[in-house]
Amino acid sequence: MKTVKEVSRLTGVSVRALHHYDAIGLLTPSRVTEAGYRLYDDASLRRLHTILLFRELQFPLGEIRKILDTPDFDPAQALQQQIELLILKQKRLEGLIRYARQIQKTGVIDMDFTPFDTTEMDRYAAEAKAKWGATEAYREFAEKTRGRTQEALKTDGEALMDIFAEFGAIKAGSPESQEAQALVGRLQDHITAHFYTCTGEILKGLGQMYAAGDAMTENIDKAGGPGTAQFVHEAIQIYCK
Repeated sequence: MKTVKEVSRLTGVSVRALHHYDAIGLLTPSRVTEAGYRLYDDASLRRLHTILLFRELQFPLGEIRKILDTPDFDPAQALQQQIELLILKQKRLEGLIRYARQIQKTGVIDMDFTPFDTTEMDRYAAEAKAKWGATEAYREFAEKTRGRTQEALKTDGEALMDIFAEFGAIKAGSPESQEAQALVGRLQDHITAHFYTCTGEILKGLGQMYAAGDAMTENIDKAGGPGTAQFVHEAIQIYCK
């Protein structure tokens, strides 16, 4: 068992933060002595380790608590995601170091902002959030689709693609337009009605995934034409502000 001060020294998490984690039910002590001292066992430290991993992914504390308390949470998968994100961070930092040394050596700033680009890291973090942050949504999806025929599921999917096709028809305009923003609202309502409750946070994460350049992007661009997925992404980001 370790006291709260010992845990703080070991992890770098302040005593005040550990007290806050306890207050919100994120990390409760394994035992509290009669004198009121918080004590943490190895299981508590493992949970704290996972909490800190999710904090690296910029998850809010409330979301982390819900995720860790979900029965189907897989710590091994979460750890693998964290490793991938750290690798991306390492590559970005190495690029920044090379860029800074080049400026130091030549005295010339060449206006190359590529080393500062966090797009890949942001996309990966969004994917992780969509997976773990929407745990309740995935369970709701399973409930809503249980017992439904493949034909019904296909119809719902085609209706979703029809919305993307409508986005494609207006993608030459501004994602801030009233028409584009109304379509985002329809998209969110459709997902909520047929799949799971699409909160603003989930919608924002989906928007980033739409433009990630994978199969989802290809399907959306197939429905609305090249560039549709990026247009939808931009419209969603504006809608969620």
